Amino acid sequence: MKTIRLNLKKRSYPICIGEGLLSKTGTLLKKLSLDKEAVIITNAYIKKRYGALLARSLGRENFTHTFYVVPDSEKAKSIKHCLNLINAISKYDKGKQIFFIALGGGVVGDLVGFIASIYKRGTAYVQIPTTLLAQIDSSIGGKTAIDLAVAKNLVGAFYQPKIVIVDTKLLRTLPKRQLQSGMAEAIKYAVIKDKALFSFLKNNYTKIMRLDKKALAYMEERCIRIKAGVVAKDEQEQKGVRTILNFGHTVGHALESAAGYRRYSHGEAIAIGMTCASRIAQHLGLLSDSDRSKIEELIELFGLPKQIKSLPIKRILNSLARDKKFIHAKNRFVLPTRIGTVIVKKNIPQNLIRQAILEN
Repeated sequence: MKTIRLNLKKRSYPICIGEGLLSKTGTLLKKLSLDKEAVIITNAYIKKRYGALLARSLGRENFTHTFYVVPDSEKAKSIKHCLNLINAISKYDKGKQIFFIALGGGVVGDLVGFIASIYKRGTAYVQIPTTLLAQIDSSIGGKTAIDLAVAKNLVGAFYQPKIVIVDTKLLRTLPKRQLQSGMAEAIKYAVIKDKALFSFLKNNYTKIMRLDKKALAYMEERCIRIKAGVVAKDEQEQKGVRTILNFGHTVGHALESAAGYRRYSHGEAIAIGMTCASRIAQHLGLLSDSDRSKIEELIELFGLPKQIKSLPIKRILNSLARDKKFIHAKNRFVLPTRIGTVIVKKNIPQNLIRQAILEN
């Protein structure tokens, strides 16, 4: 097991990475100052597959537990599901002292983190991400949120977990589309911060898709270290440092909400968003044709989409206008200047955004 510490003074916490860590969850949690009643929130598939293993691990260290199941989709992050879940938990939580466990992908992690941030004005929670995307990105850094119909993640808070437990063994049962979706975030890290990682992804495509242990371990650790390093410098995105983690997310989030959170997975939407951002950067003279081509080729290599199909441009632009990354009514894009380096640009002309979205 490797441990990466995200340094945030009193809110610091470990990110533990290794094979088979789910069965050691009780031992890892025993080291923390947590209450003894775990409220585990997950979806039906994950509960069936891993619920008993987690329950046994908690029981060995005298933690009690209960499960709550949410939909296996972005629907779980709706106001309706969020409030229903809080109501149910409040009825259960009588004379108890609870903490939350988010067992699932990015949707579960976002939802549980948000509930933890507001329940009793703040309740401890633990992240156990089960998808590649969640393991290398969304479970780390304390961004929590639920969705509104008009835009994704519009209601949320910064609220850090007590620990993130990354069990790489859980990826062995991950569907191919979910694995590909997670690779969008790995590509993001390579483009914004690590040219060597970019080359590694390109040269080790086959090993990664075959879930080679060494290739996965290197990739995950590198991505997590990048994320932890950026968050440590700018926890609440007030200094402009953490903003670079939004590469691909401006158009990506707009695309998700415009499609009703049904057509594209998060990673697929981010892949299209990265393509659009790279095109904008090229058109502004910030990115070479060669580097733009390399970025698009890597996205395509991992089977991720680059173009939007059968979705009205007007709907996408309307969703984009409601994006929370707007500042003083000006949009904000993270744009690559070369592989491994990005800048933040505000007020990109709408005609250029439209061109990048529609470009083939």
